[in-house]
Amino acid sequence: MDATTADGPTARFDAFAVSCPSRRLLDTIGNKWASLAIVALGLEGRMRYSELSARIAGVSQKMLTQTLRNLERDGLLTRTVTPSVPVRVDYELTPLGLTLLEPIRHLKEWAEAHMPEVDIARAAYDRHHDGPVHRSGD
Repeated sequence: MDATTADGPTARFDAFAVSCPSRRLLDTIGNKWASLAIVALGLEGRMRYSELSARIAGVSQKMLTQTLRNLERDGLLTRTVTPSVPVRVDYELTPLGLTLLEPIRHLKEWAEAHMPEVDIARAAYDRHHDGPVHRSGD
């Protein structure tokens, strides 16, 4: 079976293949804002947009909206609109989204635990390579 098509539950994917659709999914879930939204929703449960925005410091309204739409499109969260004044919009992980919680939570915790070592490595690199490397998105 072709590794780049989804022909049913037995379809095989290979993210190393340039045309594999799983790469788009990795783009979504590998995004820092998506990862933080998944962890926030997974640990705290259903949240309103304003609660997510406050919980994820530094995310712009545009980026959070785009991130939530991507996660909803991929079936990882649900968006529930409750007619009221003002309209209430809640976000919650789907069962599929919940399967991502543990791996992403562990990645977040690993980053927090190993940040001192990374800071030391970055400083050493910068001393030997004429300053910091500037990455897009930072």
